[in-house]
Amino acid sequence: MKKDRAFEKASTLLGFYQEKFSSALKKESSLLGEDSALKEACEYSVSSGGKRVRPALVWMIAESLNSKVSLDYAAIAVELFHAASLVADDLPCMDNDEVRRGLPTTHKAFSEETALLASFALTSAGFELLTKIELPKGNEVAVLKKAVREASRSVGILGLIGGQHLDLSPPNLSTSIIEEIIDKKTCSLFELSFVLGWIFSEGSLDKVDSVKVLGNHFGRAFQILDDIDDFEQDLKAEKNINFAVRFGKEAAIKQVQKHIESFEEYAVSLNLFSDKMATLVNAMRDVCLTV
Repeated sequence: MKKDRAFEKASTLLGFYQEKFSSALKKESSLLGEDSALKEACEYSVSSGGKRVRPALVWMIAESLNSKVSLDYAAIAVELFHAASLVADDLPCMDNDEVRRGLPTTHKAFSEETALLASFALTSAGFELLTKIELPKGNEVAVLKKAVREASRSVGILGLIGGQHLDLSPPNLSTSIIEEIIDKKTCSLFELSFVLGWIFSEGSLDKVDSVKVLGNHFGRAFQILDDIDDFEQDLKAEKNINFAVRFGKEAAIKQVQKHIESFEEYAVSLNLFSDKMATLVNAMRDVCLTV
């Protein structure tokens, strides 16, 4: 019963942010230009479900810091980056997936060419949104410069793109390589979610590295939990980078618990461990108890 309540609270919490995201996204319909098949593919890619954890984290950080700045643009931007990466990952030349979240992948619903362009369009739209955030006068240039730099690193060769390349051609399947893939493909956007929420809410730029460590712990716990959930379907994979399959469920659970504990410590030290953060973390911790 206690576990059920934890899941229910987390689901209700994310449901609130999912609605907030949908509402904010509708106001930015002109961002992707005039009506076309490409715009339709972009909207399809972003609107085809998802937990919206990343934008939720941006807003949660802002709330924890009592931000006076609207972070809607930052929250949307992170999800556009995420959607763009999924569209690219699903392409036949990458992971060659035909279904995502129970729906045809973008290249199946449209075409490979349109999907590739949609990935580019979503990424560029995300950067445009970051420049639209209205910041208090004084330190806005330094904040925007830092935001763009961190976003570039997260979606580029040091983040998502580099992670997908390593995923396609890992030199080996050691612990360090699999963790590097997780760090680049998953943690990079979680780190960015925390960083954008932090710096646009007037958090100290000197503490950005600590905020990134916080996001990394959350991202690793999140991805390894996802690997545990995908354990059965990934057992037969030829090239298996699923952490739980590679090292066992028990080792995976221990890693999740370790990263959750580290996340809590960092969040407390940065005054970011709100009731909402606790709700997400408790649900993640309870998953370990049900495996």
